[in-house]
Parts: sequence; C-alpha cells; structure tokens
Amino acid sequence: TTAMASSAPTPGATNLATKVELTISCNNLMDMDVFSKSDPLCALYINTSGSHWHEFDRTEMILNCLNPRFSKKFVIDYYFEVVQKLKFCVYDIDNNTYDLSDDDFLGELECTLGQVVSNKEMTRPLLLKNKRPAGHGTITIYAEEITDNRVADFEVCARQLDKKYLWWSDPFLEFYRQTETGWQLAHRTEVIKNNLNPTWRPFRVSLRTLCGGDVENTIKIDCYDHHVNGSHDLIGSCKTSLAEMQQGTHFSPAEFECINPKEAQRKSYKNSGIICIKSCQILKEFTFLDYIMGGCQLNFTIAIDFTGSNGDPRVPGSLHFINPEGYNEYLTAIWAVGNVIQDYDSNKMFPVFGFGAQVPPSWQVSHQFPVNFNPSNPFCAGIEGVIQAYQRCLPQLKLWGPTNFAPIINHAACFARQALQQNMASQYYVLLIITDGVITDMDLTRSAIVEASRLPMSIIIVGVGGADFSAMEFLDSDDRLLTSPRGDVASRDIVQFVPFRDFQGNSVALAQSVLAELPDQVTSFFNSYKLKPPRQLDAA
Repeated sequence: TTAMASSAPTPGATNLATKVELTISCNNLMDMDVFSKSDPLCALYINTSGSHWHEFDRTEMILNCLNPRFSKKFVIDYYFEVVQKLKFCVYDIDNNTYDLSDDDFLGELECTLGQVVSNKEMTRPLLLKNKRPAGHGTITIYAEEITDNRVADFEVCARQLDKKYLWWSDPFLEFYRQTETGWQLAHRTEVIKNNLNPTWRPFRVSLRTLCGGDVENTIKIDCYDHHVNGSHDLIGSCKTSLAEMQQGTHFSPAEFECINPKEAQRKSYKNSGIICIKSCQILKEFTFLDYIMGGCQLNFTIAIDFTGSNGDPRVPGSLHFINPEGYNEYLTAIWAVGNVIQDYDSNKMFPVFGFGAQVPPSWQVSHQFPVNFNPSNPFCAGIEGVIQAYQRCLPQLKLWGPTNFAPIINHAACFARQALQQNMASQYYVLLIITDGVITDMDLTRSAIVEASRLPMSIIIVGVGGADFSAMEFLDSDDRLLTSPRGDVASRDIVQFVPFRDFQGNSVALAQSVLAELPDQVTSFFNSYKLKPPRQLDAA
C-alpha cells in the first residue's frame, strides 16, 4: 500500500509537482525490548510552517527486527522551488494504541525532500532528541520519481510447501525488485497460519516498485515460515519476471519451484513447494487528477455537533460561543477546510446538518437536521452560506445529546450507494463531521463506517476543544482496518481524524492535514472497482 497526499505549502497551489515514492529501511536499531527484539515502525512528519510538524503517514510495524525493510511506501508531492522539511521518526511499538508518544523512540532523521531526491538513495545515522547518535542505528531512504501509473493485480497461492516446524508452516511471501544496489523489497503478503497450501489475499503492486516498469526484469520471490520472534525460516525462493507471471490463469496458473539453497545440496531434493500465480494483470492506475479532470465530482456534506458537551453557546467557555471577532473553533474549522474543498465542487452547494440538539418547533432531539431548517433543500451556497446558516441556526437550538454519529453517516451513505449503482467514477462523497469528540453510539458508528467503506465515500472528523479523542483515533484506523461489533472488516480506511488544537492559528496546515488522505481514498476506491474517469469512459 502507498499513502498519497500533498505536502505543498499552499492548498490548491498551481505549482507543478512531481510525485516521488520513498522506500524506507533501517539497520542496527537499538534493542529496547528485554525478552525480544524491538518492533519498529517509521513515521514521516512534514513541516508546513514554522515549528509545526504534522504526521504525514507511517509504515507498517515489523515484529522483532533490528534491520527492518518496510513494505509500505510514502508517496509525496515534490516541489522543486520549495524547501520541504521532512522528519523520519522510528519507534519501537509497545502497545496497541495509535499514539506514538507512549512508545520507545529509536531515533530520527531530519532532512529536506530535495536532499533525498538529489541523493536518490541516502543512508544517514539516526539521532536521539538531544542530537546524539541513536546507538549505531541508520536509516536508508530510496527515492524514485513516479512517471508510470501501471499496476499489477495479483492472485497467488502455493502448494506442498515444506513443513518447517513439526507438521506445519505459517507461510508468507516477499517480492523483490533488482536494483543497482541489490534486491529491494517491493511487497510483503500477509501470513497464512498453519497451511502448506496457502492462498493469499489478492494484492496490487505498482510496476515501478515491482520491476522498474520493465516486464522482463528479474523479480525474486522469497517464501518464509513466519516466526513471532522475527527469525523467519526461508522455505524457498524462485526468480521470474512479470512477463512470465502474466501467463498464469485460474485454469492454468504460472508455476515456479520454490528452491531452498541449503536443502538443494541433497541428491533426492526436488523443491520446497510450488508458487502458483493464478492471475497477474497489468492495469493503468488512474491518479486523483485523472479522476477530477476527467469529470469526477466531489460532493461534500458538513455535519456539526450541537450536543450539550460543547457548553452553553451564550457563555465564553463554550466551543459554540462566537467571540467579538465573529469566530469560534467550529467556524474556523469550517472556513479552513471549506475553502479548499469548494474548489472541487462545481456548484458549491453544500448540504449542512446538525446533530444532538433539540430542534424547534417540536423540541425533539434530532441527530440529523438541516441547519437551514429546510428538509427539502438542506443546501447552503458556498462556505459563506454555510457560515451564515450556522450563525442563524445556533440561537434557535437547545444543545442536548446524546452524540450519535451513525445517523448522519448512514444518510450520506445513501447517496454514495446510489452513485455506485451508476457503475461510473462520476461521484464521490465526503462527509465532514466537526465534533467535540464525545461519542455515544460507538458500535452503530463502527458498523456504519464498515458499510460505508464499500462505497465511494470518505469521512473526515475534525475534533474541536480539549476532549479525549481516543475514540476518534480508534475510528481513524490507519494501522489496521476497522471492524464492526459483528466482526465484519472494513474494505479500506475511509476515516481521517484531525484534532483542531494541533493547528491553532494555522488554517493552511489544518486544511492540508484534514485533506491529506482524501486523494488516495478516491483513487484507491475507483481503481479497485476498475472504474475509469467519466470522460475516459466516453472516449474508450
């Protein structure tokens, strides 16, 4: 998986950017665990202005490994004329929380994207916060410009793999690309437990990552038996090319013998199993701009939290109190994010809903009422219209509760479901929820998000005030896919949570952070359904 977002200094900037993919590896990390090795993860932070850093993305965590090769890549916009400050921070993950501040710090590298790009491959020592060396730890960053949008979709299985422990193995695969400096990890599958004839989940790898765009280039596949302590046993390896793997079909898979060099010394040795490529299809992966410029319409719905936990709007301590300058945190968040998103909405008409208040004239609590009190036409004209409707609505409400997210998520999902039935990449829906973070229908919300993950829809949550936002961070499941209480797994991550307090006075950085994951969510959804941009569709 790659994470894609803009690190441009100004949202909506007209500067031409080149997309760059960064591959991360580390060596000789400090061992912080007593009974095992460290479990490292690398987080990338971007400096947008002054001393403010915000997290851009993070790699997967690798268990018990002091020399990790991370499979997940960072995809970032490179602006030649701008100094883009980056900070790579490596942590030993000690718990299941998303917050990294309670994990052991293994060192960091601060540099610019320009330095990384000009070196192409850069190895530097990791430093502690006091700028002293983090033991002998180093980090290597490999940068590559993205000029090829082709991807390969794989369906892979294996049969008759060797038993590495008594009568079973827990196999996984690693795909490597050959570069001038050696083999570089391109993709790692999940582990299949206790299975000598595993079938892995379908996956997608860019051609650039897998073989440098050349279908004849050599690709190495290593098959390992997974060990929790990190000392994975090699079952066997094979070498092939994309051209060879493309020959495979469900009826006649492309088959490659898995050879273990140590076992191969024996005269009676045949192989350690067979890797079977059931499907390898090369497709063009459309970019966010391909979809937007090809006629895909982004539709934004705004939902505002009017629950009692925000405080009485007439009192200065309330999050809904409008100060003498005419602003509060809700208005600032609407303005900062809205000014960016309205550029992508052709008619600039936004449906705006409130939730958690008693609404006139019946004074029933509503979890989905139009802020303009017009159920047949809940739209506001432009961000100015949204702000005017909010200011007119606020004095007429009684802030109440509870704080239920599921109704408004399900409401937005209805429209996304209708768009999906058109079988075109013409509409994508974004629900912006601005809330003080106290949520009461967590189980229903989880189920609603899991359902929505299968639709052309994203959810952005901006948390205002100083509440405990751990529930929001749980919903923004960047490190693992969200599950419903029934055990259904989301098909993708569609929630982006941003705490407003981290961006006080910096609306540019707020807007960037809020919208950071949206381009990748749009493209990953439409590409996974093999939906082309509408104008591409007409031309095809």
